[in-house]
Parts: sequence; C-alpha cells; structure tokens
Amino acid sequence: MKKALIKDFKEAVQDLGNLQDHATGLTTLAVSISDRRHRADVQFIRASSFNRAWTDAEKLLAGAPQDGWIRIEVVHAIQQLPLATVQQELAEMSRMNYWRRGISFDEAFHTALLEMEINGHEFFKPGKDHKIGKNPSATWIDYPHISKYLKRRNGSLDIDIAQAQQVWVFTTSGIFSDGQSIWHLNDSETGEKGIRQLVNPRQELRDYLVQGEAFLARQIKDSGQFIYGYYPGLQRILSSYNSVRHFSSIYALLEAVEFTGNVADLAKVKDALQWGLQELTLTKDDALFAVEHRKQGPDEIKLGAQAMLILALCKYQEVAHDETFLPQAQQVFNGVVAFRQASGRFNHVLNTDLTVKDAFRIIYYEGEITFALARLYELTHDEQVLDTVQQSLDFMVANDYGKYHDHWISYAVNEALQILPDNRDYMRLGLKNVYSHLAFIEARDTLLEPYDLIRLRRAWKMRAEHELATGAFQPELAMYFYAPAKFVGGFFARHDHFRTRIDDCEHFLSGLINYYNDTY
Repeated sequence: MKKALIKDFKEAVQDLGNLQDHATGLTTLAVSISDRRHRADVQFIRASSFNRAWTDAEKLLAGAPQDGWIRIEVVHAIQQLPLATVQQELAEMSRMNYWRRGISFDEAFHTALLEMEINGHEFFKPGKDHKIGKNPSATWIDYPHISKYLKRRNGSLDIDIAQAQQVWVFTTSGIFSDGQSIWHLNDSETGEKGIRQLVNPRQELRDYLVQGEAFLARQIKDSGQFIYGYYPGLQRILSSYNSVRHFSSIYALLEAVEFTGNVADLAKVKDALQWGLQELTLTKDDALFAVEHRKQGPDEIKLGAQAMLILALCKYQEVAHDETFLPQAQQVFNGVVAFRQASGRFNHVLNTDLTVKDAFRIIYYEGEITFALARLYELTHDEQVLDTVQQSLDFMVANDYGKYHDHWISYAVNEALQILPDNRDYMRLGLKNVYSHLAFIEARDTLLEPYDLIRLRRAWKMRAEHELATGAFQPELAMYFYAPAKFVGGFFARHDHFRTRIDDCEHFLSGLINYYNDTY
C-alpha cells in the first residue's frame, strides 16, 4: 500500500482523539485488512505510545493491497469483569449477534477479539430453544471455536480461555478505507455503531443502491432461479424457496434497474421470469396461477403470489419495453377471478383444484392484488381489470381498511389515484392508512391540512439513513465474513445469523429507491 495513503490513515486515526487507555497509559490498535476475497486478518498492537503502536501498524499496512479494505480501531473504555458477569449478560440478551463490544481473555490483549470478529464468526451462539422475539437468546461462548481461530490468527495460544476467571471488555472508535476514501466509523452506542458516518447521505445512498441492484442481479443463476439467501456467519446457503419472494424480488430488481439504468441486467431478469413461469405456476383452462410448492403439505395458490406475478410481468414490460409476457399477464388476471367473492373481497388461499383453503390469511393480500391490478390496467386499459380494482377499493373503504396501516394499501391507493384522481374516498383510505387518525374534514379545501408533513419527511430521512447504517452490508462490515465482496450490496437481518435473503434485499431496495426518488 502506498505511503501517502498510510500517512492519511495516521492523520485520520489521530483525529479520533482518545488514543490511550487512561488506566494503563497504553495505546491499543486493532488493524483489520481484507483483500475483498477473504475474511479480514485482524492484528492487535499494544505499545506505550500512539507513535510506537503506529510504527507496527505501518508495517502491516505496507503489505496490504492498494485496493484492500482497511479498518483501524483504537481500543478504549477497557473494563475488567468477571467472566461469569459477561456470561450472564449474554444469556439475557434478547437477540443473538447483539453483543456490541470487544472482549479479551487476557490483560495483555493477546486473545482480544473485536465485536465484528465475534459476530462475523458467530463465536457467541444462541441457545437451541431461542425464539426471536419470544424469549432471551440464552447466548453462550463457543470456546473451542474461538481457540481454534486464535491459534490460526496468532500462530499459537498459550492460555485456556475457557478457564479464564476475568475478561477485559472494551469499545473502539476507528476509521475505514476502501483504498480510495476514508470514513470515520460511528462509535455511538446505537445500531449504527461500527459503520461509516455518512458524509453525503444522498450520494452514499445512491451509491449503495447501485451496489444493491448488482447484488440482487448476481443472485440469479443461469437457470433463472435465485440463490434464495445466505447465513453469512454460518457460511451456509439457504435451500428453501418461495414463489412470492421469487416474483417480488424480480419486481424490486426491475425497480432497481430502472433506477440505475443498468439495462444489461434485463436479460437475467427475463431468465428469472421464464424460470418462474415454468416452475412456479400452473394453468387451468385460460387462467394462470402462481403456485407455492410447500415442503410439508400439499401445494397451494396464494393471492399474494398472484399479485407479485402480475407486478413482475407488468414491471418487466414497462422497463424493458418488451411485450413478451403480456399474454401471461392476462392469464394471471383470469386466475384472479377465482379468488373473488361477491362482496368485492378476495379469498386468500386456494387449493390447486381452486377450492378455498383459507378465506383469510394475512391482511396485506387485498392491498397487494389491488396494486397489481391497477398496474395491469395501466398497461392494458382492460375495463374488466379496472372494475375489479374499484370493487376491491370500495370494499376496503366500506370496511375501514385504513385502520390496518398496511403499506400495500398505500401502494394500491397511490396507484389507483393515477387512474381515478378525483376519488376522495380512496384519498381518505390512503391517508388514514398512513396516519394513526383521520378527522372528518369535509369542509376543508385539502385533505392534507391535519397532517404534519414536515414530521413525516423527517421520519423518512431518519429511517432511510438508519436502514443504510444498520441493515446494509457495507464493506466495513462484510470484511469480517467469508467471501466478503460477495455480500456487498446485500441487506441483512443481524438477529438471524446476519441472514441476507432475496426478500430482505428487495424490501430494502424498493423502499430506499422510492424514498430517494421522492426526496431528491
């Protein structure tokens, strides 16, 4: 690595301040280096001053690749605790992977581990009976796993960490570089901890959305099927599959292609649509149905999957300007008729013989199908499709669906108002769905007056930046997992082995793209 960049690193680390432990007077640095293909190599350096510690750090950095991912952290707030105290704290944590501090099993920091070494390798594991959101995580320390890692990292291990009576828990502040830019890492005690501080949120959000589109496109195999997802901490690929998520991921990917302009990925999208139509549908007369192949029990036909299939087909035609799938879109609408009730409501789940399995399963199916049909009408101008949209919305108005605050209803109303711009009942439905309460405001000139739109936009900004900082596989996080570059652009669920699944990615991508387009 070039000396000029190493000099910039030194200045950036010095800017952090708090370079020495006040209790011991020592400086402790943790230097993490990844070549993007392999997990970061982590080395702890301890010396009597920052300059002496930096001399050793420079030697490590000199051998790093110029485009390597570099993370340099200063250890501070060291606290000596009985190991039993830490074990109790781990057991009581509500969720796995929520341990956010480093730990050393010896005072000299030969056995020190950064927070992301711990979480990236899953050195702390949840109890076998842990149910997310239901009970404490019962997290325990996997000593054999840690010992094996420390022997490999350090070349040897002189102590039995499982026999330690005391441990040293610590926090850090630091910097990260991708070889081009340097970011300070967030060191607050919030979910953003350890992730870059955003300097230009607009540009950084856009940059990550470009990476997000590329990540989701990479998950499409040559066959057209997606790689469903990963447990990065466990080095496992998820083997299950789901028709709703197949088609909804295609839809989100098309939104992303439209956003980035990367039309080269449309060929992969078309492959995914063709695979889905071949493997995840069945035909009855002139009607086409998305079918769920369940691991246990008979196949079923879900209204939500039907909606996502329509949306994917319509979005492909809109973005690719290719009418290849228009006949199938009409056939899927023919299938929607089988879900209809006379009241305007839809049955939610059918058996493959089209008998009703579940009249109701989950509230958002109505919003999904209405949104999808509104999109279909905009392509076909089929009056039968428009009639179905109106009947569904009229049913939701009559039955006060705004009280459910479901985002699919918002999508449906927003799309329907492109077609029926003067329907104030639909406006009220959409507004009540967004806000907690809706006053009856017949005498007002505008429906928006009772609502604090400034507060709403402030909340959008806060949530978008929070999601980018706490759910995105930025390089400074990905570098601690296997095959780090593979995960950049993905989105994860920390509490579930840092799971990154196609539906995790499509939800983040779609939401953040819509936020960006509305805000900027």
